Order: sequence, then C-alpha cells, then structure tokens
Amino acid sequence: MTGLVTGDGFAELFRTFTRSAFRWEARPAYCEDYEAEPLRKWRAGEPDDLAWMAGWLDGIRAAAAEGRRFERVRLYTVPPTEYLRWQQHVTPANVEAGEDIRVITEGQARALGLPEHDFWLFDGRLVARMHFGDDGRWRGAELINETDTVARHRAWRDLAWEHATPYPQYRDRHFARSP
Repeated sequence: MTGLVTGDGFAELFRTFTRSAFRWEARPAYCEDYEAEPLRKWRAGEPDDLAWMAGWLDGIRAAAAEGRRFERVRLYTVPPTEYLRWQQHVTPANVEAGEDIRVITEGQARALGLPEHDFWLFDGRLVARMHFGDDGRWRGAELINETDTVARHRAWRDLAWEHATPYPQYRDRHFARSP
C-alpha cells in the first residue's frame, strides 16, 4: 500500500494532538526490531531497565503534564500469547507515566464487533489505521479523516473503552504478582 505515514511524519502526530490519542491494539503479538533485545532478556529472566522506552515514556509524561491523554485498549487472547505475557512486565511503566491502558478479551471484542485492525484515533478527528506486513512488522499508518470512517472508529473506541477493564485490575485478577 502506498501513502503510508512512517518515521517523523508519524511521530509528529504524537507531538501535535491537543486532547487525546487513543490506541486500539488488536494483534496478539508485534515484531519490531527495537523490542527484540528486551524480549530476549525477558525470556532469559534478565533485568530490563526499560531505557529503550525512555523517549515514549517521556512523551506520555509531557502530554499528561499538558492535560493531554494517552489511552489504549489492548485485546488479550486467552491464554495470552508469549508477547502479551512479556507486556505484563512493560505495561506498568506506561501506566506510571500516565497512559490509561485497558484490557478486553478477544472473545469480548469479537462479540462486540470490534475491528481486527489496529488504529490510533487522534482528538476523535483523525484515524491512523496501522498496517503490518506478513512478518508482523509495522509498515506505516494510513491517515483517514473521512467523516463516516472517523465516526465508526470513534464508536469502536467508545465501545471498547466501556467494556474494557483497567489494566491494573485485569493484571491483579488474571496474573500472578511477583513477590
């Protein structure tokens, strides 16, 4: 697909939204180069200082300080994939930085008719539909501001948000806490 936004063009969306950036995360796993070493460390039981996430976390903190919200609903498979189990060790840093993350199970999402594609919704006005290759790597975002498509994505956001469980509650109910 042509016309996908990547790199600095995509990063600019996170610097310029004014109220909210919402993410619907529908994939059971992602395959990004910058996550390979942290995932390897987790598999090996090695500590991870999360330095690879510092820029993202700083961006969330800055947005929160300005009154802008980062919100995410993550679809969970039951049982969770290895990638989603690894995310259990990463997600608390996002939450502590100010991102409101919620979880919905795959069964709930399908019953509600939520989409199978990932997207960001910026200020309820711009959809960034995420595109991935067969290898699971992100290829770019298709930016859509067409009224009906944006309205459909806002409705999906609202439905997902209403039925999802805040991450800390989901974690406490479904995952063993480390001592």
